[in-house]
Amino acid sequence: MSPLLTLSGTAIAALIRRREVSSREAVDAHITQIEDVNPALNAVVRRRFVAARAEADAADRALRSGSDRLPAFHGVPCTIKECFALTGMPNTAGLVASRGDVADHDAVTVARLRAAGAIPLGVTNVSELCMWMESNNRVYGRTNNPYDLRRTVGGSSGGEGAIIAAGGSPFGLGSDIGGSIRMPAFFNGIFGHKPSGGLVDNSGQVPTPVPGLSTYLTTGPLARRAEDLAPLLTVLAGPDAQALREPPERVDLSRLRVFTVESDGRSTVDPELVAAQSNAARLLEARGAKVEAARVEGFRDALGIWSAQLDAANGPSFASLLGRGTPIHAGRELLRWVTGDSPHTLPALGLALFEKLPQLAPRRGRAFVEQGHALRREMAELLGDDGVLLYPSHPRLAPLHGHPILSGFGWVYTALFNALELPVTQVPLGLSAHGLPLGVQVVAGHGNDHLTIAVALAFERDLGGWVPPELARLSGSPGGGR
Repeated sequence: MSPLLTLSGTAIAALIRRREVSSREAVDAHITQIEDVNPALNAVVRRRFVAARAEADAADRALRSGSDRLPAFHGVPCTIKECFALTGMPNTAGLVASRGDVADHDAVTVARLRAAGAIPLGVTNVSELCMWMESNNRVYGRTNNPYDLRRTVGGSSGGEGAIIAAGGSPFGLGSDIGGSIRMPAFFNGIFGHKPSGGLVDNSGQVPTPVPGLSTYLTTGPLARRAEDLAPLLTVLAGPDAQALREPPERVDLSRLRVFTVESDGRSTVDPELVAAQSNAARLLEARGAKVEAARVEGFRDALGIWSAQLDAANGPSFASLLGRGTPIHAGRELLRWVTGDSPHTLPALGLALFEKLPQLAPRRGRAFVEQGHALRREMAELLGDDGVLLYPSHPRLAPLHGHPILSGFGWVYTALFNALELPVTQVPLGLSAHGLPLGVQVVAGHGNDHLTIAVALAFERDLGGWVPPELARLSGSPGGGR
């Protein structure tokens, strides 16, 4: 693997500024990697290589002209989740009825990345309408995990997770309403940051975000190196926002209070994940942090809290989103799916079929909403401005394709923190005995994104962070991609 394919975007930008490498060389190296691995992964679903090379040449000309106002990621390649508007690229969110939709503008966060000098190489795969934990749809097909092609990459930012892990992009743009940044980051062994609710603009996505969900849905970065998280968050938050209260590298870890919670009290967490989390807690303790094993009873009701709060936001039904304004008949579509004649995936139909269940018990739904508000206050008191919580990113390692729909509600381990609007960084913690990524969520109080990123930087230094998969076996493998 070329050394350029292991560096952070920040490090690549520094090399470009020092003229030790050109933007064109960095872009070409990542394009070559995508061409090598994408046939096996089907992560990048539409390329813009010609435009990217032209933009890289322009970046190099700007550097030669002696400009002293080069942006933070000048000339650095990246990728963008397909649900974000990127001019000239498809913008379907994996919905067959939207096939042919092409963006005629950039989403706000895409525009901010490009203004910061980043060069998009293409757009990456998602789950249908971004509402399931497997990146599979009837428009682009299924994305495969670079550590084991039989396994899921997570969703809905799964294409981002896979191509970043495989060295094809130093960082990318994702969105998260129930774990859609953190699960792909975990299953693919990279870093992913869900910002504090309301910090980053969510506009320019498909489905169109509704006001009631604006603080549950978050837009944030996925990256192979932790040092990119803070500068990317600063870019994404925009010039009028204070993204970070202080630089993460200045955080004194010895002054942190660390709470470690091993499960939600309902499901069993894989022993290797428990061991990795315990080891990570000990590293913080060795740095002087006060570490305490904890149990939060409210975590047991994560599913009810998240579901009730999203239902209370009064957004459009998922069935109507699938029908582009006219609700589909979920039962009829399910019968068509059985015969292989439906344009929808099974998880999407399941959500459309069962989304009205919370409305059948409105009193219980209101109780869960109130419980969520109480849990938010409890977490604010627990964490304060100097506390972080370690919590599993998922109860299991990357599942085999198709298994998540059979194995319960493991995604609530991430979804709960959307309902609580807390910042969370998913941090890789090496590989399991069978070569699958391990990881942990680092959670802090609202607005304390710098603390979770500071811990991510420490874990990367002590434990190595992202471990590139064995990529030789991917090159030339048959698969999807466009």
